[in-house]
Amino acid sequence: QVQLVESGGGLVQPGESLRLSCVASGTIFSISVMGWYRQASGNQRELVARITSGAVTDYADFVKGRFTISRDNAKNTAFLQMNSLKPEDTAVYYCNAIIEAGPARRVYNSWGQGTQVTVSS
Repeated sequence: QVQLVESGGGLVQPGESLRLSCVASGTIFSISVMGWYRQASGNQRELVARITSGAVTDYADFVKGRFTISRDNAKNTAFLQMNSLKPEDTAVYYCNAIIEAGPARRVYNSWGQGTQVTVSS
């Protein structure tokens, strides 16, 4: 059993920045991929960015150089630095991770509870 907890969301004005954090907990053996997804009101959940254990990254087109994903393997933590935020970035942001954990070393596709990001003037 594992848990993911996001933090760092909030209300900001257009052009400002936020830094989201995601911490994985449990008896963790490995985390192959950590990623960020978002879901705006009335829309489907979409990939924002993801990063592998080897630090290979993948970004959605709408990031356009504004967002950066990173991870601290020693702390089982992923970050999403969001710069030049736009109103259309408003959404609930979810952390996702593929985690090998527990006595039997099972593989879990884990999701956090989400953190609200609102960009408004």
